[in-house]
Amino acid sequence: MNQVFRHIALFLVFAAALLVPTWNYAQDSISAEESQTPVKEKDEFDAKSFIFGHTGDAYCFHVTEIKGKPICVWLPVIVKCKDGGDWHCFSSKHVCELKEGETYEHKGARFYVPPINASQYPGKLVEVKADGSLSRPFDISFTKNVFGIFLVCGFMLAFFLPAARKYKKDPMATPTKYQGLVEWLTYMVFDGIIRPNIPEKKVNKFAPYLLTVFFFIFFANLFGLIPFFPFSANVTGNLSITIVLALLTFFFVNVFGNKHYWKDIFWPDVPIFLKVIPLMPIIELISVIIKPFALMVRLFANILAGHIVILVLMGLIFIIGGMYGAGMGGVTSVISIFMTVFMFAMELMVAYIQAYVFTILSAVFIGLAQQEPEHS
Repeated sequence: MNQVFRHIALFLVFAAALLVPTWNYAQDSISAEESQTPVKEKDEFDAKSFIFGHTGDAYCFHVTEIKGKPICVWLPVIVKCKDGGDWHCFSSKHVCELKEGETYEHKGARFYVPPINASQYPGKLVEVKADGSLSRPFDISFTKNVFGIFLVCGFMLAFFLPAARKYKKDPMATPTKYQGLVEWLTYMVFDGIIRPNIPEKKVNKFAPYLLTVFFFIFFANLFGLIPFFPFSANVTGNLSITIVLALLTFFFVNVFGNKHYWKDIFWPDVPIFLKVIPLMPIIELISVIIKPFALMVRLFANILAGHIVILVLMGLIFIIGGMYGAGMGGVTSVISIFMTVFMFAMELMVAYIQAYVFTILSAVFIGLAQQEPEHS
């Protein structure tokens, strides 16, 4: 019983420190003066910067602060200026440590990163033109989310390949506990999600993709819940990542769809006037587009929403404390920490559920595109 209480205490401490990043966005160019926003007082809590700063992509990993000085892991910035400009590669430290109004000059070009509460280009590297206007260069920088993708892929290779080598070396050997874990996880997805939804003859054709996408989403969700380096980059809360995952499913559904699948779209078994109008083909084509869109939005929205709720609950401590004093802030902190622990437990469940839902819907869509016509 004491061991259970120790585990609960450790879980509470870990959950109370939760900060999870996920989301970023960029917009069109404006002048440097228009992009600036008023600086708040030093002791004023900026909820917007707090939430979107932690849920956004970044050019560095913020680890901690020591005596007011941020300790960061700087990542490489790789950009190409517009209008035939040069490629630029430098450490993100040069642009992330700039003070307000400063720019970093590299090969004759000037760069800086607007604050997260800027009206345009929040947290995105911009080039400052000679006339003072801003423009977004072609940006392939190694950001926190990119690092998170490589981390998840590297972990998956390190987790699955050793077991695969042992099976390949001696298929008849008694599996170790590690091999048993890998086998259980694999067959949980294979027998529970893939096989029931895809025709038996085509299971092995699509299983590699579906297994990969399940474990990528699952591990990425889990790593996003760990608040310290090298984790905390929740890539599945980034719309760009979910778009790519949804388009991959769209590719497998439509490129490998059989003749019966396409016949049901363009010439379904309905009265002839519905084909000639053509009402049913239009509806079916719309459904083809809606399927990946639903996959994209569902994963992105669920992951991002959970993290924002956690950060809002944590931010309430500072908001209430700033409005009504430290005493009320202390009372709020007890409630906020309790609710944060609850939401963190929910997010652990959501990490699996969203991977499961994305994979099973992908398997259903692919399976429907592989169905053969029924003959009486």
